[in-house]
Amino acid sequence: MTPAPGSENERQQFAALQQRLPQLFTRVFRDRHAPQTIVVIPSMSLDHEELRKLEGAGHYEERLLCLLMLLRFPRANMVYVTSEPLSSTIVDYYLHLLPGVPPSHVLPRLALLSCNDGSSLPLTEKILARRELIDHIRGHIADPMSAHMTCFNVTAQERTLAVQLGIPLYGCDPDFAQIGTKSGSRETFRRAGVPLPYGHERLRDANDIVHALADVKRADPTLRRAMVKLDDGFSGEGNAIFSFEGVPDATVGASTADPLVRWVRKVIPTQLKCVAEVESWETFSHRFATMQGIVESFVSGDIIRSPSVQCRIDPLHHATVIATHDQILGGSSGQVYQGCTFPANPAYSADLHEYGARVARLLAQDGVLSRFAVDFMTVQRDGAWHTTAIEINLRKGGTTHPFLMLQFLTDGEYDVASGVFYSLNGNPCYYHATDNLRHPSYVGLTPERLIDIAVSHDLHFDAASQEGVMFHLMGTLAEHGKVGTLCVGRTPENAGQLYQQTVAALTGALE
Repeated sequence: MTPAPGSENERQQFAALQQRLPQLFTRVFRDRHAPQTIVVIPSMSLDHEELRKLEGAGHYEERLLCLLMLLRFPRANMVYVTSEPLSSTIVDYYLHLLPGVPPSHVLPRLALLSCNDGSSLPLTEKILARRELIDHIRGHIADPMSAHMTCFNVTAQERTLAVQLGIPLYGCDPDFAQIGTKSGSRETFRRAGVPLPYGHERLRDANDIVHALADVKRADPTLRRAMVKLDDGFSGEGNAIFSFEGVPDATVGASTADPLVRWVRKVIPTQLKCVAEVESWETFSHRFATMQGIVESFVSGDIIRSPSVQCRIDPLHHATVIATHDQILGGSSGQVYQGCTFPANPAYSADLHEYGARVARLLAQDGVLSRFAVDFMTVQRDGAWHTTAIEINLRKGGTTHPFLMLQFLTDGEYDVASGVFYSLNGNPCYYHATDNLRHPSYVGLTPERLIDIAVSHDLHFDAASQEGVMFHLMGTLAEHGKVGTLCVGRTPENAGQLYQQTVAALTGALE
């Protein structure tokens, strides 16, 4: 009998399934010829209101199509489930990137299933409402003892689905979800001895925000701005920036907090600017009371960078740093994730390695199993770089699929000692990646036309040179006029040039 979602019985069954992962990891994951089934559920099971701020969110289920590269293993089978059917052109595009494996060998091992539901509900929620679809997925799993499920992020719904499918989930148990909130991240950084901005977490409402803002200003009278963040916001869209412009000096220096608190309370409706343009102080404070969050000092310097480090804790509890990136932030606030360059600047990558390793070791001790990322702010002051940790993302994110694709295309590895990625043939690899290459002229562009333009301008990945361009999120083009790119080069300059050539080719062909 299927246990009730969220029940103790379900938790026990999930824990029992997870006990299979260490054996799977040693027996199957490391053997390219071992029979296995990977069930991919690319659901963005995130807060509904926050998800609405992400343009083309329904097509972000395509980001995990990089996992189709696992079908290069000759006895691997895959079940890939989406809300709506995938374009055959997009699927063919990925399959033709498989090195040395003809599509005729791959297609019988790939099951593409769909809910035929384009609503804004998370994919996992749609699947759980369709008993026949769950049975269909289960029917494609030849041996549950050699199968696992992978997701974009893990919530209680993904746990329920794993139990109903009878296979383990290679991801973080949702019982650890609090670690990945803004508040949980700050608490973890303190435990790990990782520097973080001065601030306060576990704030409950607008009154808490006002008092916290007053406190960070008192702690640093020179502070010009502060960040207010929803605990479960993502891509910067759950952030807001408060300006202390106009604060009376006497208020800041008062022996009691009351004058400063009164000033903040008075001006916050006009001096708090939300990153999401659809938000106001009124709507943001309402969301905050529901989700809760943090206030922290705005990190400033002569030069500002937003790097991240990817880490992995495997089923054997080994914690590893696997990549660094410099994130590209944009939007009117400069807070919205736009893309990344790989690897991060060597001037501060050693700090990223050290801080990421501290967090990963601590989470491994706690029992966390996951691929995750830690975001930082790194600033240059008086010629020296200073790095502070901002948040932990216990899920796949914007830097995950480009790095996975690079690994699959080159069979290479990231060398922590040098901070450089080397392909199997020993060549260094660098890339420029984005989910947000957009232009008004791209609206209405089909995947077929995109591929035609790319081929005509030699914008494709060359397996021989291990350089070139590949596209993702092609489903967002027609409606939203944006697409994702991964531009791989032998040097950072080569990767950047490939990106500029891609922009010029697309824009020139369509204007």
